[in-house]
Amino acid sequence: MEKKIPMRQCLGCREMKPKKELIRVVRSPEGEISLDFKGKASGRGAYICPDNACLKKAIKAKALERALSVNIPQEIYERLQEQMEGGRDG
Repeated sequence: MEKKIPMRQCLGCREMKPKKELIRVVRSPEGEISLDFKGKASGRGAYICPDNACLKKAIKAKALERALSVNIPQEIYERLQEQMEGGRDG
């Protein structure tokens, strides 16, 4: 029997994609926002394509704020963009 691939929806383009292809943005129990490249960090997660266009769409629609139920300051978005451009170093 074939193993089921977990699918998640990107907050930017709204497409369903395999979980491993997406970057997880996490709100920790303490309320900190970070990128989780391994998908193992504890907290509320939201997924986004590793693409600046998707990140920009998600920012414009305030999709991350709605998904994580928290106000996200501009510097967090800037840090997410830098980490995304820097690659998957976590």
